[in-house]
Amino acid sequence: MFIGGSIFLLAVGGILSFAVRDNINEVDLVQIGYILMGAGALGLIVSLIINGQNRERTVVERRDPPPPA
Repeated sequence: MFIGGSIFLLAVGGILSFAVRDNINEVDLVQIGYILMGAGALGLIVSLIINGQNRERTVVERRDPPPPA
């Protein structure tokens, strides 16, 4: 799950938790929204950690050309 998927889960979870006022028998939409928001937040944190570790760090040493003789 990448950053975009995590943000999507956060958005859908927020909509289910705070905006939907419908009742479905034996399904608690508020609780499902909280679960989706938790999964999205966890996925976002993991994605940021993995992206930070995959960054290649190279040191380029710049040398001036020798003076003309």
